[in-house]
Amino acid sequence: MTVWAAVVSVALCLVFALVVELSQLWVARHRAAVAADLAALAAAERAWEGPGRSCRLADRVARRNDARLTTCVVRGMVADLTTTVRAGPRTVRVRSRAGPPEAAVPAPPPEPPPGQR
Repeated sequence: MTVWAAVVSVALCLVFALVVELSQLWVARHRAAVAADLAALAAAERAWEGPGRSCRLADRVARRNDARLTTCVVRGMVADLTTTVRAGPRTVRVRSRAGPPEAAVPAPPPEPPPGQR
């Protein structure tokens, strides 16, 4: 009976450790996503000031959200960036893009129906 109790205790500890690890990653992923989205919006809002100033603003916004801005590219009025957040020994990376709706990539033309090609 004692051996079974030890095996069950170890199994429960392993399950608990896995749940804690997954929870940390889940929270870090959401923190990184929030930071990336807000930083991209801030950079796109100030894109007219130039990429340097826009990316510096995005970096400040990311840092205030406990994230690190790893890439920042501003082309025209569109900001494309990546933020990272540490979760224990792991790093979570999230990419975000923001800009005016007119800057969205156009959808490809629809395929003609079969037989009309």
